[in-house]
Amino acid sequence: MLAYLDAGPAAQDVRQMLRRARRKDVLVLFSLINYGECLYVVERAQGLQQAQLAIGIIDQLAVRVVSADRSLVFEAAHIKARYPISYADAFSVALAKRNRACVMTGDPEFKAVEPEVAVHWLSDRRRRRAKSE
Repeated sequence: MLAYLDAGPAAQDVRQMLRRARRKDVLVLFSLINYGECLYVVERAQGLQQAQLAIGIIDQLAVRVVSADRSLVFEAAHIKARYPISYADAFSVALAKRNRACVMTGDPEFKAVEPEVAVHWLSDRRRRRAKSE
């Protein structure tokens, strides 16, 4: 979601997935915990007003925001205990596992959880371009 909001190099991949979700070809899930993480990152970097704008943008997307119930919290805790990822990232993994889905990310920390869940790696066109030069 941060890549989408920042219009970073991976934003195109996210936009494509969101278009597919709008057509109901796929279901895009977003943990409420990760939503909160996204907002604090935006607010810390760009201020409260930008975080509030982000809420307006995200709430209009074809994304299902999923609350953290007891079983999701316990699964995220289990994942966090086993892998070197952030607690918030563990919610992404737990939600994907629960729904037999994949996690979309460009964060290399998720390499560690590939035994648990499929990862759709977002492209980083800048990194690819730099390697080819």
